[in-house]
Amino acid sequence: MSVAASPPPARRMPFGEFIALLALLLATVAFSIDAMLPLLSQMGAELAPASPADAQMVITVFVGGLGLGTFFAGPLSDRFGRRPVIVVGIALYMTAACIAALANSLPMLLFARFLQGLGAAGPRVVSQALVRDLYGGRSMARVMSFAMTIFVLVPAVAPLLGAQIGGLFGWRAIFWSFLIFGTVSALWLLIRQPETLAPEARRPLSIVALRGALAEVFGHRLVMLYLAALCFCFAPMFVWLSSVSLIFEQTYARGTEFPYWFALVAILSAPASLLNARLVMRLGMRRMVMSALLAQISMAVLMLFIFSAGLSATVEFPAFIAFMVIQFFCVGLLFGNLNALALEPMGHVAGMAASVMGGVSAIAAAIIATPVARAFDGTPVPLTIGALICALTAMGFMLAARRLSARDA
Repeated sequence: MSVAASPPPARRMPFGEFIALLALLLATVAFSIDAMLPLLSQMGAELAPASPADAQMVITVFVGGLGLGTFFAGPLSDRFGRRPVIVVGIALYMTAACIAALANSLPMLLFARFLQGLGAAGPRVVSQALVRDLYGGRSMARVMSFAMTIFVLVPAVAPLLGAQIGGLFGWRAIFWSFLIFGTVSALWLLIRQPETLAPEARRPLSIVALRGALAEVFGHRLVMLYLAALCFCFAPMFVWLSSVSLIFEQTYARGTEFPYWFALVAILSAPASLLNARLVMRLGMRRMVMSALLAQISMAVLMLFIFSAGLSATVEFPAFIAFMVIQFFCVGLLFGNLNALALEPMGHVAGMAASVMGGVSAIAAAIIATPVARAFDGTPVPLTIGALICALTAMGFMLAARRLSARDA
C-alpha cells in the first residue's frame, strides 16, 4: 500500500525560515509594482516627455504578463517540479529587469515589464504549490496566514524603499534592485529548500487538461458571472496603482509625501482580511461582496460631488485619502470571496481552474484598466469615474448570479 504523502519532515526547512522564504516569493509581484509608484513621473519625463502619463502603462503590462504566466506556471511545476519552474521564472524576471534598466524608449521598457510579469508568475503561483506539498489542512492554513501577515507589510514599505533608491540613484536603479531581490530569492530557494514534488508524483504536461479546464470555466454560467465580477473588481486596483502617485504629485503637490501616505493607507487597509475571516462565516460570501461593492459605489459618488464642488485642496485631500482607504480596504473583502465563489462549482478541476481564472482575471482587468489609466488628466476624476463604473458593473454581475442561483435552486 503506497502512501501519497508530503516529503518527510527532514526535507523541510525550519518552520520560521520557510515562512520567511514563502513571504519573499509571494512578495515578488507586490514589490515589483509598489516600489515603482514614486518613480513613474521620472520614467515618463525621460522616456515619454510628450505624454509622461503613459509611464503608467508599466503597471498594466506587468499585470498582463503575470496573467499570461499564471496559465502555465502551475501545470509546468506539476510536470518539471517546483524549484525549476520558480528558478526559471525568477531568471526571466531578472533578465527583464536588466533590459528595463537599460531601456532607451518607453516601448522597450513596456516590453521588459511584460517579460517581468511573465517571469514573476513562477514564484507567485508555484510558491503556493510548495505549501500544498509540505502541509495540509489546518497546518497549510496556518502557514499561509503567517506568510500573508508578513506579505501585507510589503505595500507599506515598498514605495518608501523605491523613493529612497530613486532619489539616490535615479529611476533605473529600481530595476537593479529587482535583480538583487531575484538573486536573493533564487539562491535562498536553491540552497535551503529541497524539491517538494517527487518524480513519481509528477504529471504529464497536458494541453488537453488545460483546454478542458478552460471549457469547464467558460461553459459554467455561474462561474462566468463571478469571474466577470472579479475582473471588474480587479481593474480599479491597477488604475489606482498606476495613477495615485501622479495624483499626489500633480493634483495635490505632495509627491514627496506619497510613500508615507501610501504606507498609512496600506496599514489601515490591512485588517480587512481579518475582518472578513470573522464575518464571512456569519454573513456569507455573497453578502460580504455586495456590502463591499456598495461601500465602493457610495464613496465614489460622494467623491465626485466633492471634486465638483471646487473645494480647496486642504479640504479635498483628506477626503481623497479616506476614499483611497475605503477602496483598498474593500479589496480585502472582495478578492478572496469572489475567488472562492467562482471556484466553488469547480472542485473536480480546482487546481487547473484556479490557474485559468487567475490568468483570465489578471489579463481582463489589465485590459479594462488601460483606457481608464490613459484618461488621466492630472485630477482624480477619471480614476473615480472608472472605479464607480467598475463597481456598478461588478454589482450587476453579482445580481445576475443571485438570480441564476435562485432559479437553479
